[in-house]
Amino acid sequence: MENIYLLMLVALVVLAIADLVVGVSNDAVNFLNSAIGSKAISFKTIMIVASLGIFFGAVFSSGMMEVARKGIFMPGQFYFDEIMIIFMAVMITDILLLDFFNTLGMPTSTTVSIVFELLGAAVVMALIKISASDTETLANLAGYINTDKATDIISGIFLSVVIAFTIGALVQWLSRLVFTFEYKHKIKNFGALFGGICLTAIGYFIFFKGLKGTPYYDSFKDILSSQVYLVVGVSFIFWTLFSYLFTKIFKRSILIIVIAVGTFGLALAFSGNDLVNFIGVPMAAYHSYEAWVGSGQLASEFSMEVLREKVPAEPILLFISGAIMVLTLWFSKKARTVAETEIGLSRQGHGTEKFDPNILSRAVVTGSTKLSEMIKSVMPVGAKRKISKSFNKPDEILIGDKAEEQPAFDMIRASINLTVAGVLISIATSYKLPLSTTYVTFMVAMGTSLADKAWGRESAVYRVAGVLNVIGGWFFTAFSAFSAAGILTYIIFLGRGPAIAILLIIAIGLLVRNYTSHKSKEKAKIDKTGLKKSESNTVQGIISESADNISNVVSRSNKIFSDVLTGLSKQDKKKLKKSKKGVDKLEAEIEELRDHIFFFIKSLDETSVRGSSFYIAILGYLTDIAQSMEYISKKSYKHVNNNHKALKYNQITELKEVDDTLSELLAEIDRIFTERKFEEISSIIAKKDMILTSISDKIEKQVARTRTEESSPKNTTLYFNILLETKELMHALMNLMEEYHSSYKKV
Repeated sequence: MENIYLLMLVALVVLAIADLVVGVSNDAVNFLNSAIGSKAISFKTIMIVASLGIFFGAVFSSGMMEVARKGIFMPGQFYFDEIMIIFMAVMITDILLLDFFNTLGMPTSTTVSIVFELLGAAVVMALIKISASDTETLANLAGYINTDKATDIISGIFLSVVIAFTIGALVQWLSRLVFTFEYKHKIKNFGALFGGICLTAIGYFIFFKGLKGTPYYDSFKDILSSQVYLVVGVSFIFWTLFSYLFTKIFKRSILIIVIAVGTFGLALAFSGNDLVNFIGVPMAAYHSYEAWVGSGQLASEFSMEVLREKVPAEPILLFISGAIMVLTLWFSKKARTVAETEIGLSRQGHGTEKFDPNILSRAVVTGSTKLSEMIKSVMPVGAKRKISKSFNKPDEILIGDKAEEQPAFDMIRASINLTVAGVLISIATSYKLPLSTTYVTFMVAMGTSLADKAWGRESAVYRVAGVLNVIGGWFFTAFSAFSAAGILTYIIFLGRGPAIAILLIIAIGLLVRNYTSHKSKEKAKIDKTGLKKSESNTVQGIISESADNISNVVSRSNKIFSDVLTGLSKQDKKKLKKSKKGVDKLEAEIEELRDHIFFFIKSLDETSVRGSSFYIAILGYLTDIAQSMEYISKKSYKHVNNNHKALKYNQITELKEVDDTLSELLAEIDRIFTERKFEEISSIIAKKDMILTSISDKIEKQVARTRTEESSPKNTTLYFNILLETKELMHALMNLMEEYHSSYKKV
């Protein structure tokens, strides 16, 4: 029987490694985003600095390990076999939950997940023990759970959301009031002072306070506790002088150093605070196993009171954990997916919005707008003018890849994000409170975004919806962590070894599926075959760039149309569904081009403004083509999905004739635009009447059949829908050809 627990311990070690990977993939967003978003330093430098912070933080993190041992439940109330079941359920749940959020690209809290998993597993195991007891009732449940500590931890986590958002917004608002968005001039005068404040805060709270509870703290704790003001004062003088000299000697902004040091410090604080979430449970399991083996007692009789004793973390395990976290940081693709979500929500300029607005986000924006107008109405005119001047943003219109290359926000905001988040996290770490680093850094970033008016009338409803979705995901984390860990605890209790084996196989399968799903999404993102935004500011350039998009749309429409008719003839639901997804993707790309029209027109020079009319007209016709394809694919899929009768042989034959004619036409258009032989467009236009007449003849034939032999209303309706929409598709195509031919001849 001893072997089963040894195997469980081995499984927990493997799960710990996997948990480190999925955990860092989600939490890397906490310390990378400010540096990445501001583009103050190169990506490689950011990764090196963050890696050093993670490694040192991991080595110094032993003070937090007690939370997994006795912070949530009363270990003395459980026996060794029961505690191993709890730990196994917690680790399996944690990996699957975090990987699920990583795949979605949503930042969640590794702290909340581990706390609620421990709580859910312990509660279920306690209920199992109570139900088997003749003397205990539900009222005894409180004796199994460390309610005071658990309440402190949970309340601290959720309170940090409000505190982080409020302080982040306030500090950023004051900083922007002083420096404005045109901060480069003022930073020359006040940069040394600003750098001194930021670096002192980061240095004291992270490099000193963040080490409290570790074996290294004893060597300098007396100095810190008795000479707080002296240490802060000396640090401030040193960092202010350093900031001044750095600016003068290297002629670079001190904000670069603030962001680099802040990234290091925040990575250190993250690692010191959150390592317990990944290896705390396996380490507790190892100490439990070690004590049980030495006791010589049965697993079902050995009390886990031993977990109440303070046990130092093994330095070699911390070293290995730090190395795994660093490797994950460098190689995890999912970490960058999660980072994109927060950067997108805090972006100062325009960009593609990831989230759709909802009722709640609209209500919040409407209420906030009215409140803002009320406050402005009672403010003195002079104060309003001063504030408005400080928050005036430079009006710079960027398009295409140039927009993606620009910083999401400036270095002032990045410095505030890192300083405020670092201070809050380090204070919590110094008191051994496992607050959520994700909650703090995310809400600080959202608070600074609000203060910076990044959520303007153009984007607020989308950004607020995104924030609400992320916060909703946090509550889902807590609920699902508690429930899933509890359910797995009960399953393992019933099935023991076989149940664990099955659950591990399922977990591996889900991880592999999520990995392949995420990989395919990433491939789709970097796919260069999609439609391109026009970056030219001349008429000739616009016409040439539009040719690529026309060729792209025509080629894809050709394939989709043929696949839809093939799917209809074979009643192939899978093929029709794939075609429907292809149309959705095409429509989304065209819609993105339409959203880009404002920036496109702004970028044109005075002599090329007439090119905007051509570009808008082309997009209009491409939209018509996509809408026709969407209608045909949707109706066809719905027909087959509802198990209606297949189209008759003569209907399929006639549609195949239409497909052959249209396929030949679209292939010819694709060739003309690919090879830039625009003089041949006239030959395409000449075929318009012939093709439309052919489609009309087929409609007449179906009318005759309907009056005499047709017996299926659904078939008739579908057939007419396809032919009529194909006519609309032809009109849109020919209008597109005529518009392009006319504009090309004028150049």
